[in-house]
Amino acid sequence: MGGRYGQNGPDGRDGQSGKAKVKEEGLIPKHGGYRKLKSFKIAQLVYDVTVRFCDRYIDKRSRTQDQMVQAARSGVQNIAEGSKASGTSKKTELKLTNVARASLEELRLDFEDFIRHRGLVLWESDDPLRVSLISRRCATAGEVAAWVQHIHETGIKDENGLSTSSTRSTKSIKSTYPEISANAALVLIGVACSLLDRQLSAQACAFEQEGGFTERLYQKRIQARKNPYRGI
Repeated sequence: MGGRYGQNGPDGRDGQSGKAKVKEEGLIPKHGGYRKLKSFKIAQLVYDVTVRFCDRYIDKRSRTQDQMVQAARSGVQNIAEGSKASGTSKKTELKLTNVARASLEELRLDFEDFIRHRGLVLWESDDPLRVSLISRRCATAGEVAAWVQHIHETGIKDENGLSTSSTRSTKSIKSTYPEISANAALVLIGVACSLLDRQLSAQACAFEQEGGFTERLYQKRIQARKNPYRGI
């Protein structure tokens, strides 16, 4: 995907060959630029949306609320920690990025459980509402909430010009807000997971081609032995 929800590389920058990077960047390469990663931005949005959702629809005394918020937080924090650790440990970066991915998968199941237990409708992968939300490219929880309200009040037109807004009775219309909100969160989680899958693949490829800190240290030692008087 392009724009805010587009693809990013292992560290959010264009890659180079392993040995060339060692020569240009030194022993410890530039790292920690996680705030520029699209995966981090979307995971952070998922966290903000989850906190807002739990405040409204999940009993504050239940373990579920804490588990959902902590899973969302774990997604954000582990992306950041992995990025910061990447300078000296690509293995740690891979591990923490995978923890972030697993945390968001746990959160996805919680939102799906919320929908199933309340008899709400889970959007299909080709639902036009999914396309509508992704196209909006929301950057804040407030923008997502505004979209939810817009869909609740007006619905969205399908390819035949028919409104897809709820046709439920007035008595049951109250369930529409949590239904749209939960599905919206699932859409954003899906985007974040997709980005992290690509990020993990890129990180694994970089690790395979360039090695980790030990290999980098070895290459630097070899260079130093070849040039014993360098810097004198």
